[in-house]
Amino acid sequence: MTRVALPVPAVGAPVQDEERCCVAPGGVPLTEAEAVGLSAKFKALADPKRLTILSIVAASGAGETCVCDIQEPLDLSQPTVSHHLKILVDAGLLAREKRGVWAYYSLVPGALEALAATLVRPGAPA
Repeated sequence: MTRVALPVPAVGAPVQDEERCCVAPGGVPLTEAEAVGLSAKFKALADPKRLTILSIVAASGAGETCVCDIQEPLDLSQPTVSHHLKILVDAGLLAREKRGVWAYYSLVPGALEALAATLVRPGAPA
């Protein structure tokens, strides 16, 4: 039986593609800042009440919803609803416009689509 010596790259030597043990990722990885921003958005969406708020605002035929119309379906106190709305606004998912004593909320154009796009692999079926 004859033994064949396999080449071993020197420490610190660049690894050739044919020597890799796994396939290199095809896309560009997130930067630290992008990961932090996405994390805040996904954390905002991780609460069932906030998802309900987004669905209420998205379902509005007028494109915006008064805070007074959000509180009742959630059966939450006004301060709790305001807390959830602030998190969604801070995450860049909702926009807030104050008119008199009422605040109106609308989806930030393209925010949900951009967030969804981060979950799709290039070339994968949608």
